[in-house]
Amino acid sequence: MRSFRTPGFPRGQPLVDQYPPETRTSRRRLRACHECDWLVALPPLRGGQKADCPRCGHTLATRHHQPAQRSMALAVSALIALMLAASFPFVSFSVGGIGNNIELSQTATTLIGFHQPLVAIAVIMTILVLPAVYLLGVIWLQFGLLRGEPLPSSRNIARSLSHLHPWMMADVFIIGALVSLIKIAGMAQIELGVSFWAFCAFAILLLSTTQSLDSDWMWFSLSGEPLAPEGARSGQTAAPQGLTGCPTCGLVNRLSPQGTSRCRRCDERLHARMPHSLQRTWALLAAAAVMYVPANLYPIMTTTSLGHSTPSTIIGGVVELIQMGSWPIAAVIFTASVIVPVGKLVALSWLCLVVKRSNELNAGTRTRLYRLTEFIGRWSMVDVFVVAILVALIRAGSLMSITPGPAALAFGGVVVLTMLAAMTFDPRLIWDTPPPRATRDPQGISE
Repeated sequence: MRSFRTPGFPRGQPLVDQYPPETRTSRRRLRACHECDWLVALPPLRGGQKADCPRCGHTLATRHHQPAQRSMALAVSALIALMLAASFPFVSFSVGGIGNNIELSQTATTLIGFHQPLVAIAVIMTILVLPAVYLLGVIWLQFGLLRGEPLPSSRNIARSLSHLHPWMMADVFIIGALVSLIKIAGMAQIELGVSFWAFCAFAILLLSTTQSLDSDWMWFSLSGEPLAPEGARSGQTAAPQGLTGCPTCGLVNRLSPQGTSRCRRCDERLHARMPHSLQRTWALLAAAAVMYVPANLYPIMTTTSLGHSTPSTIIGGVVELIQMGSWPIAAVIFTASVIVPVGKLVALSWLCLVVKRSNELNAGTRTRLYRLTEFIGRWSMVDVFVVAILVALIRAGSLMSITPGPAALAFGGVVVLTMLAAMTFDPRLIWDTPPPRATRDPQGISE
């Protein structure tokens, strides 16, 4: 590990922390906002500071104190907590002298026995596999940067981190676990295992790791920063200048005459605007709307108590919680399973309809609505996680057992499709001012 002595830095400080991007280049570092396409020159940033787009308020870069050590320590801690969570009993219950205890992985594997392999894959990937891959990737990257020489495949790993981030749902799983335990607390005796508390710590550490990752600093440390395209003018939209910002590493690149290119730093495929953004979003929204019908009509799970089976739909489960007096939990389930999916379908549909009639007076409000729909979509997975936990835990034969219903797969499909719809919608279209009517020919082609 190489270290140098510079003013303001203690002796032994790693090179990568002694020389952040602001001290290693005197050139302007340009960024094109991913939400409004405004071209901005990044100001020098100190630890704890961030740079926001002056046009729409989107955060362009965030600088952390000692980003290498911070991310490395959090990632290692989160990985240790995950291993503990996967190694001990998660939760146990007992009723009438009959009980059961489960490990974390059984929340997914049990679903396979009930012919729900797709739901099982979604559960195991979002709570165990993808977070573990993400943390290992962070550790690999930061270790290479701290030793002064990036490890092999670092650029490809860094590219993958941004794509993995939306699909990690450890925090959502914790909410699902709490809802599950409250639902059965009055029917059986519940005991939380070591794994439960380890997983709670893991969820907090994973969230801290994702927030600590300084992608601007990381990419500069990995590959430097090529010169900005000649003639680039900040304070204007990038697309009319034939420029675009890389959605992965942030570097501003010049596009080919066809409007496509590849990033010079991370090799990500680039477009002036996401190809067929509105068509893809409409298709995914239509598919999600179709899936939402069986998700509400069919039972999401069936409860067997003393030999009597009672199927329960999403709305039926909310009503049951209200009758039990669990108003807060009923509100959580109703919000996550009804308000959020429907609200997301309506909001994205409305944005697709009005995007061609946007102007800067209302573009800011519509962009904030898009951010909200993108953020809340993953929380609808609460109901799927509730089913996974209850099916694995409550297995006492005819005395008490819970089996998954066909709505679990349909509702999981709704969550995935709406998340993909938000990802394929290009918010920069909101800020693209349509040409005046006078410049359009009768066929709608502008001059």
